[in-house]
Amino acid sequence: MNTLFYKLSLSATFLALFVVVLGAYVRLSDAGLGCPDWPGCYGQIIAPSATHDIEAANTAFPETPVESPKAWKEMIHRYFASSLGLFILGMAGLAWQKRATLGQQIKLPFFLVILVSFQGALGMWTVTMLLKPAIVTLHLLGGMLTLALLWWTTLTHRMTQNKKSSDLIAPKNIKIWALFALFIVYFQIALGGWTSTNYVALHCWDLPTCQGQWLPSTNFEEGFTLWHAASDTNYEGGVLSLEAGTAVHLSHRIGALITLFVVGGLAIKLFLLGTKTSRRFSLLLTVILGSQISLGLLNIILVLPVAIAAAHNGGAAILLLAMVTLNRKIKSE
Repeated sequence: MNTLFYKLSLSATFLALFVVVLGAYVRLSDAGLGCPDWPGCYGQIIAPSATHDIEAANTAFPETPVESPKAWKEMIHRYFASSLGLFILGMAGLAWQKRATLGQQIKLPFFLVILVSFQGALGMWTVTMLLKPAIVTLHLLGGMLTLALLWWTTLTHRMTQNKKSSDLIAPKNIKIWALFALFIVYFQIALGGWTSTNYVALHCWDLPTCQGQWLPSTNFEEGFTLWHAASDTNYEGGVLSLEAGTAVHLSHRIGALITLFVVGGLAIKLFLLGTKTSRRFSLLLTVILGSQISLGLLNIILVLPVAIAAAHNGGAAILLLAMVTLNRKIKSE
């Protein structure tokens, strides 16, 4: 077993999870434009803190005065994201070095190098395109995909090399259901990202109704216009009308209900299989799903506190990892 590759891929998975949650925290604390340039911050490798550095930065970027706390949040995220890129590059190097070893993965580590490079480009465009929702949402989805594929790589390596690894034997319909649930979770993450990047998480400020109505005024065409032609618009704080933002928010709520039924139904089916492994997965999905719904409700009730909102993002990532684990381990009868 290529132990070093396994340890590196496992470490990269945890680092990716941290980067995803940290990125959400940066965005939710309105620090996404804490540095107006890329890859540096006000032309420097580190965020300006000293008085003379801040004065020089303000002179160079008069339209975006330095806010040191926001700048540091953004740069810390970039440092960890860059570290993740190095971890993935190291995985690819080890995979190539051990390519003759039986069971050593080659294609996926190299694809991850391409993916994380594209993630870097999206990070740059996030800044240069002033938080354009389509770019920021793609950046989130790319981060989630990177996390999922790193975990898939880790699981595959362990299962290939460890003969004692136990699979979950289930009927074919449950295997198909698990794959469908994985796509539903990823799609719901996309809806959540679109809701967050358009700053419409509080457009429905009550429960279970929205703005005191079951069917408030909506504009789905505007709400789901993925690309706006204007290149100089700053999207921080959101630019959608109330009706368009309401359409986006309601779509995320509907997606949450669909996710509840699909993943919840899968958890019930797994429990009814009656095996020790299936019931463990059932309990795991139930706990994560219940926690996610609770965090979503708390975001509304407590008016979107940053810590709860970031935890909601992290919960989505953990639910995705659980679905990846299930799909990797499940085998048809």
